[in-house]
Amino acid sequence: MQGATETPHAQISELQAALIARDIALAASRAELAAERERVARLTAERDQLRASHERLRLELELLKRRIFLAKAERIDTTQLELEFAEKLAALDQLAGLVVPAPSAPDDTVAGDGVAPAAPGPKKDKKSKPTGRRDLSTAALQEERVEIKDDVLEKLVAEGKAERIADETSCKLAWQRGGVRRLVVARAKYRVFDQQGESAIETAPVPPEALRRSLAAPSMLAHVITDKYSDGLPLNRQENRLEREGFRVDRGTLCRWVEDVGATLGATIVAAARAEAIRTAFCIATDATGISVQPERGKERQACRRGHYFVIIADKDHIFFEYEPKETSAAVEKMFEGYSGYLQLDAKSVFDKLFRPPEDEPPDGDEEPLRHEVGCWSHCRRKFWEAAVAKDVVGREGLARISRLFQLEATWRDKPHVEISRLRGQHLRPHLDAFFEWAEQQYELVRDQRGLLRSALGYALRQKNALRRFLDDGRLLLENNRSERELRRIAVGRKAFLFVGSDDHAESAGHLYSLIASARLHRLDPEAYLRDVIRVLPHWPRERHLELAPKYWAATRARLDPVQLGRELGELAVPPPLPSQEEVAAR
Repeated sequence: MQGATETPHAQISELQAALIARDIALAASRAELAAERERVARLTAERDQLRASHERLRLELELLKRRIFLAKAERIDTTQLELEFAEKLAALDQLAGLVVPAPSAPDDTVAGDGVAPAAPGPKKDKKSKPTGRRDLSTAALQEERVEIKDDVLEKLVAEGKAERIADETSCKLAWQRGGVRRLVVARAKYRVFDQQGESAIETAPVPPEALRRSLAAPSMLAHVITDKYSDGLPLNRQENRLEREGFRVDRGTLCRWVEDVGATLGATIVAAARAEAIRTAFCIATDATGISVQPERGKERQACRRGHYFVIIADKDHIFFEYEPKETSAAVEKMFEGYSGYLQLDAKSVFDKLFRPPEDEPPDGDEEPLRHEVGCWSHCRRKFWEAAVAKDVVGREGLARISRLFQLEATWRDKPHVEISRLRGQHLRPHLDAFFEWAEQQYELVRDQRGLLRSALGYALRQKNALRRFLDDGRLLLENNRSERELRRIAVGRKAFLFVGSDDHAESAGHLYSLIASARLHRLDPEAYLRDVIRVLPHWPRERHLELAPKYWAATRARLDPVQLGRELGELAVPPPLPSQEEVAAR
């Protein structure tokens, strides 16, 4: 009986051991399965990350290929965008209070308040292609006449057997080299007798000059400066050209001329104009670009360092190019110190400090400058264009919405700024509200995805207040393209002369760029303007240097003696100052 009772207990023990072993094996299997699942999840996440990275690289490659092999310009088929989002744009136009014509309606349908309809896109009038030969007889050119005669017929005319009745005339373009000329400065010498009958030799004093004892007259200085900073002709090429024209001036001498003139005019005319701009400008537009600066001599061989030119456009009055060795927030803050008003710029981080509240309280009686940031819709558009080039539908829709803003703005561009402000509030504000509401919805869908679309939507939302700022006043613009256009002067020169010699030379060059750009702004010939102010500056009172700025030069020049101004050296009568606006108002 005892043996029979031990068998079930042994069996139970064996079963328990088997169950324990099974549980251990099952736990081990579950651990292996969990580890395997964790490994699969990790590999899946890595795969998804690699796929996303591959997609971003593919889109960037497609964008770069377009810019390299097609064009750098941000062009896109606006007609296709209009067709693709016709219904949505039509709904937005109706929301904005615009009359949208049917597709068969004529293109000149106008809304009740004088705003042209925005859909479909505006058609530009095609200019007729010119045909035939250009008429040179009406051009303001020096004329030289060449008569072509027939010897046989002239003999018959002399014999009375023929008569010359008329000429058949045509015009060609010819060129005559002017070149360098020699300016002889003859200072009169006198023999002066005293009471004792003794004599002494005296010579007429040297007239004042911008650059004392310089080999170059004002016209030569203006010619060299304009060739370099207006036409992008480096000094080494000017050296070669002067040698071909009969007199060689080494580039070192040319460089000293340029730097001295830039420093002189910068400390006088540019400084006076810049002080007025900071004091009175309503809106200043700015942007920056890089320039290579030659390393200091005497050190071991090293690469050029990088400096920066900031363009400053003060309304339609002045344009300045400010050189800074480093593009920092401190440099930008010092650049706009004392300015209150609107600042239009891109979203670069160095500008953020201009709009932050001061860390320290201003001294008693002083007020902290109040600045308002104005965004640039061209920069915002560029982000969506990059996404649209990568075949992103949301990017294309954003591009279509932004294009509609520019189309509407173009319809009232030439109206008074008060009327522009009213039309913007009535017709553009609903488009802006709809755009940012749409951008917020789309951004939530791609918040966790890196790429061009998230970058475009994020830029628009971060800059929302700045991008809407143009609604404050009709004088504000949607874009900062004028700064980009002015910086092309630096880019063209940078490709030609590669670098500047030093920080001082870069600052001097910035002053010359400023005067040339401002002269073009006021439709002055840069070379003629520079020649005149270099001639006038030594005679002009220091407290009236603002009168020599391009903005006021036409009025100032009209008050000068043209005969005296036409001479390279000599006396110059300075007219009395004009009454200020306060004095005129008081009268």
